[in-house]
Amino acid sequence: MSLTEMKKFLFICIFAVIGLAACEMCRDMRSVGVNEFKRYIKRRNVVVIDVRTPDEHKEGYIPGTDYNFNALDDSFESMILENIPHESNVAIYCRSGNRSKTAGAILVSNCYNVVELESGFKGWTEAGKPIAK
Repeated sequence: MSLTEMKKFLFICIFAVIGLAACEMCRDMRSVGVNEFKRYIKRRNVVVIDVRTPDEHKEGYIPGTDYNFNALDDSFESMILENIPHESNVAIYCRSGNRSKTAGAILVSNCYNVVELESGFKGWTEAGKPIAK
């Protein structure tokens, strides 16, 4: 390997390490209650994702939801990566709070900051919050 090639390789390695370190610092997922979730999704620059099945989504969803990506679908991770910029703040919910925790872990592993509705859509409706159809 020539000196120029070695310098290029070293340069790439340094930036890869810096990128990984930055990604480690940004990884975060918080589980929050209904009222905090409602306040959070009203903020600017928050992408709201329903991770339930399309059939569940059709029955009703939280107003302001931007996407419905089924967390049980094999293409879930690729759908996120193709559609959601990494600098986005992401709010996710499922039916009861189980699938969204799994989906949140996938998002965090891809360096997204995530807020997850701990009681899911069920908790949202039980709290009397509005739904859209």
